[in-house]
Parts: sequence; C-alpha cells; structure tokens
Amino acid sequence: MKKTVFYVFLGILVCACSSKKEPSVAETSGPVTISFWHSMADDAGLVFESFVKEFNEGPGAEKQITVSAVFQGQYADATAKLRPLIMAKQIDVMPDVMQIDATGIVDYLNTEYAFTVDDALLMDTSYDLKQIMTAPLKAWNYGGRQLGLPVSASTTVMYYNKSLLDSAGVSTPPSSFEEIIEVSRKLPPVNANGHKITAFAQIPNSPYLANWIGQIPGKSGVSSYIVDNRNGRDGEATKLVCDTEGTLLSFLVAWKAMYDAGALLNVSDGINNLFLTQQICFMTASTSQLAALLAQIGGRFELGCAYYPRISQTARYGATVSGSALFMFNRGDKAKTMAAWEFVKFMCSSGIQARFSAATGYMPVNNNSFSEKTYTDYISAYPQAETGARQLAYTSADMMGIVVGPSRSFYMEIMNQVSTMLTEKKSPEDTVKSMAHALNLILEDYAAANAK
Repeated sequence: MKKTVFYVFLGILVCACSSKKEPSVAETSGPVTISFWHSMADDAGLVFESFVKEFNEGPGAEKQITVSAVFQGQYADATAKLRPLIMAKQIDVMPDVMQIDATGIVDYLNTEYAFTVDDALLMDTSYDLKQIMTAPLKAWNYGGRQLGLPVSASTTVMYYNKSLLDSAGVSTPPSSFEEIIEVSRKLPPVNANGHKITAFAQIPNSPYLANWIGQIPGKSGVSSYIVDNRNGRDGEATKLVCDTEGTLLSFLVAWKAMYDAGALLNVSDGINNLFLTQQICFMTASTSQLAALLAQIGGRFELGCAYYPRISQTARYGATVSGSALFMFNRGDKAKTMAAWEFVKFMCSSGIQARFSAATGYMPVNNNSFSEKTYTDYISAYPQAETGARQLAYTSADMMGIVVGPSRSFYMEIMNQVSTMLTEKKSPEDTVKSMAHALNLILEDYAAANAK
C-alpha cells in the first residue's frame, strides 16, 4: 500500500463524523478533561490522534469532555511508566484511559484503581457488549472479569512471496512445518542478487510458542497451554504444563526438523528485511503489518497471505488474538471516570474501527464495522486483509495468549533456549528439561519477590 493511500484514508478519518449520538452515562456538572496514554506510533499514531481530535470536536464537545492524548512509547515502556505510579499511589498523575497490551495486564490486575468494563456496564446498561467481536473481547477477559475493551485487534499470519512460489511451480502455500520443508526443496538456491534463499526464519518467543502449543489438542479442551491456569488467564501462572503434557517436546522436534532440513534460519533480528530482499520466502507476522509490507515491497513481487503454519498435519489451524485494549482508571473523580467510558465507547464504535482498520491493517473489533463502506472498499482493494479474519473462524476459543508476571524474562528465556538447542545441537528432550527448569525458576522467583 503506497503512502498516498494511507493519507487518503487519513483524510477520511479526519473529516468523517458519526451521525449517531450515543447515550451519555452521566451528565457532568461542567467541562471535564481526561488524559489518554497510548502507544500507537507512526501512521497508526497519526490515526489515533485524528480520532482524539474528532472526539473532542464532536461527541466530546457535546458532553463537555476533552481528551488529552499523550504518546508514552512502546507498550512495555508505557507500562514501565505506569508501574511506579501505581506502587506509589500517585493517582493525580495516572491516566484516565490507557492503551495496554499483554505486558501491562498483571499490573492492571493488581491495582486498586482499576475501573473495568464490567464496572462501566453496571452504570451504562444500554451499552450492548455483543457488538464487540467475541475473540478480541475474550482476549481481555481474565478470571471472568472484562477488564478492558479491545481497540486494536490483530493475529499472526504467514506472509509469503507469491512470485517466488509461482516461479518454483508451487501453487498453494504450505500449511505446516512439514510442508515448509517440502517447499524449501523446490525453491531456487539463490535470488537475483546471488543471495541464498531459505524458506523460513524465526526464533520462537512466548507469543509464538503459545500459538504453536495452542494448536495441539489439550487433555481437557481443544487447545493446550504453556503454563497452568489456562496460560495465566484463570489465575496467576505458577508452573509450566507443556513439559509434562508432552506438547513442548512435540513442538521442539518439529522445529528442529525444519532447521536440520535447511528450511529454517535461526535468527530473530532483521527478518522483515530478509523477506523484503527475497532471502526468505515465508514470514510470520501480525496482520497489522500488511499496509507497511505492501508499501515497502512497492510492487517488486506479489505478496501472499496465508494462515499461521501448523506444527504438524494433525494440529489445528489458528493463532491467538493480540493487539491492545483501552483500560480505564478510577482516580476518585466520577465525572472523569464516566468521561473515560464515553471516550472508550467512541474509539470502539463501528465507524471508527472500520476506518482504523482501513488505515492501518488492524482488524476491526466491532462486528458492525465489516459492513461499513470504508472497510468493504478496503477489502476489495487489498484482499490479503481478509486472511486474519478468516483464520479467526478456525481458531479455537480455548486458545489463549500467555500472561505471566515476569513477561520479559519469560519471553527472552524461551528464545535463548530454542536457539541454543539448534546452535549447540542439543536434543529436544534435553531442551525440554532445561527450559522447564529455567522457566519454572523464573516463575518461582517472581512469585517470591511479589508475595503479599
């Protein structure tokens, strides 16, 4: 997608206004200003800022609400800024609304200042939560509590160089690790610039591993998990379960087979560039990257988009829903809390979500967005964008992204362990043992350090 396309959509975003007026939860006694922390950068950040401006000039002005938006860096950086405020109980400088991804969930769960969607619905009985897509909504439900409302939804798919596959006589993209190995044998050895071509490149981290483990049917459900309590969704994760259930071993055996067959590069950095320079044929990445990839490719080759690959032919299709949600805080001022809910509803409304998707590549979170003309026109122009939504239909409702307190340490340890298995030629069986020991120790240390 060329930059000009984005700016056409941005123009639509700034100019278009919804004619439907949503009911106010509570009438305020005067003007209210609320703070909004977000982590959307670049083009997506411009879109977010345009929505804030639209709210302030439209429904916000009608309700005497002004939103002050502040970019707080990447999600992990924003969470790092929030954490000390929560610990010090500095409610005067906390945000009223914050965009949070999985890295900030544990902090929000543990704060006494949370104002959840469930809390808001007790005061706003007219709001129909069914308008929000089930999968993204469930991604922000913990222990039966609806904490936040999804605002950016994505899932992981497999992008591929269709031109390269066509030249190799491959008409259908692979759907599993075994098929990636088969296709790798048909690819040319080097590209037009003389660089070696490898089928795939990746070092699994915790979100990727949660997808592949989740594809394996579980003992008590359709999906399996890395850690207990359904990947930390029903309670604090305390230990691994993928080691004792055999699912981690199944994954490592299949992963090592790709590497041993020469179909996999053991790298985590520069994968996007390897794909753009046609040194790899397949790349797993978020659906939200579609617009950027099309712009970066610039027509040099045809971009294909397929479902996230399965670890085997017996595994299910699917990948977890990721993205972010809007979380509200109770800072002791009811007028601000109600104003925050009005803004959250606006950001998750049908028209806003359709336009956000068309401008960024994220999937709409509102069911009604799929019939909005802005979205249907976008899909007509870029049919690759439909892949993620279709994949959701195959994704088990039991498949959950992993949530652990020491998220960064867990993330890095998984990558280090899997990479070491390949570089030091360790067996999958020995790697299961070393991963289980290291990851369980990380969980134990975190629990001890945060004991109440």
